[in-house]
Amino acid sequence: MRLPPGDIALMDPAASLRGRSRTEFIRDAAVREAEAAILEVGLTRMSASGFADFVAAVEAPPMPVTELVALFKRAPPWGRKAAAR
Repeated sequence: MRLPPGDIALMDPAASLRGRSRTEFIRDAAVREAEAAILEVGLTRMSASGFADFVAAVEAPPMPVTELVALFKRAPPWGRKAAAR
């Protein structure tokens, strides 16, 4: 692979920070990008009953998450009165 000097100047220090050669660094990045591209357009296959379960879960009314409800009721740190010092 031919790379412009500017790209090499950017990639070599990054590869070094990861403890990898330039080839390993570029290969790892290319593989990650290939996996992401395939997953973006990939099909999810499931059985008819699995799809029915999925649709039921998506269409069900939302259920509150107790921990989040409590968190959202708390005053934010910037809104609390200063504690005694």
